Amino acid sequence: MSLPVVSEQDFEREVLQSEVPVLVDFFADWCQPCKTVAPEVEALATELAGRAKFVKVDIDRSKRLAAALRIQAVPTFMAFFQGRPVAMEQGVVKRKRLRELIEPFLPRAEGAVRVPELVELLKQGAVVPVDTRDAASYGRARIPGAAHIPLEEIESRLAELHMLGAPVLYCRSGDKTKVLCEKLAQDGVPVAFLEGGLLAWEAERQRIERPD
Repeated sequence: MSLPVVSEQDFEREVLQSEVPVLVDFFADWCQPCKTVAPEVEALATELAGRAKFVKVDIDRSKRLAAALRIQAVPTFMAFFQGRPVAMEQGVVKRKRLRELIEPFLPRAEGAVRVPELVELLKQGAVVPVDTRDAASYGRARIPGAAHIPLEEIESRLAELHMLGAPVLYCRSGDKTKVLCEKLAQDGVPVAFLEGGLLAWEAERQRIERPD
């Protein structure tokens, strides 16, 4: 997706007054690194559509704004939340790093647990991960110490689920467990789930248990 270019006149409305976090890509037409990193920015914008806003600012056409924000080089990426800058990075950066800039400020689904949070909770022995994938997938690779209850059986095995203590459900990408946990919450049975699922766990280079 092509990102909209915001002018100095529109910056307050589009960025500072935004209800969702905004990642601003400060660029220039003559900047080759800006063009190199553009596909990464656009891919992340697509991935986070509806949860965050992504815009571009041309420093040559918005010189006063660039000076006020002390933009010294391009590309520069600046995350804004509730009307103020909260993170910044310069140069050609990977999508993962761009996501790290804005992720702490993204709206979260009820019951969502992020990978770093789950890591800490597991260290404390405060939660039990529950793998909701099929038995074959669970048998091949799983979060260490994970129990196994297939997704389609969760609602009929809630008593067993809660006997585990504080379960955190996960699937491959997090989407299926998110939908299930939203439904359970509406029924008055809140359950946590791992945001991004096993893919997010692996992306953070956390240990995977692979039984022989």
